[in-house]
Amino acid sequence: MSRCRPQMRRQLRIDRSGRSDYAWRMSTLHFICGKAASGKTTLGRELAVRHKAVFFCEDEWLTLLDARIDSLSDFVHHSQRLKSALKPHAGRLLELGIPVIFDFAGNTPEDRAWVRSIFEGAGADHVLHVITATDEACKARLRKRNETKPEGLYFGHVPETLFNEVTRYFVPPADAENLRILEYDAETPGRLARLSPAG
Repeated sequence: MSRCRPQMRRQLRIDRSGRSDYAWRMSTLHFICGKAASGKTTLGRELAVRHKAVFFCEDEWLTLLDARIDSLSDFVHHSQRLKSALKPHAGRLLELGIPVIFDFAGNTPEDRAWVRSIFEGAGADHVLHVITATDEACKARLRKRNETKPEGLYFGHVPETLFNEVTRYFVPPADAENLRILEYDAETPGRLARLSPAG
């Protein structure tokens, strides 16, 4: 059975103001790197609208699946099960020329390698969107989110102790990973900070 060829796109352009005109050569898997409460889900939803893409929000899916998460080990367990289920569907969407957005799987080398296996297997392009934010800024956002419970962003109370535990495993992408990266400053929403082309 012949493999479906990905839909072709135009080349990426970045204008002088630093604003991006996302236009890709082929279907693209966008995924996001950032600490908890740095704005990953908000950015993911914006990207989904901009690219007319299918958006996968990890917290939303775990909530829909009624995953009970009381510890980091619980989260890792349910997250791995979810990724196993989503992988073939994301790959098939990319093969059909449909852009895909993950608001997750960008925070460790292992997760990023998993994403690479999807876009390379589908013959698709990729972009890792990296949100830069201090721990203090993220904790302030986390406290506000726990208090206000905004729809579409709040999926349960997250204590600062869990933030600290999760952040210990956060590893920014390295040049050796050879990823196409767009960087953002969390304090200036929508502002493109830097483009790092792969290779």
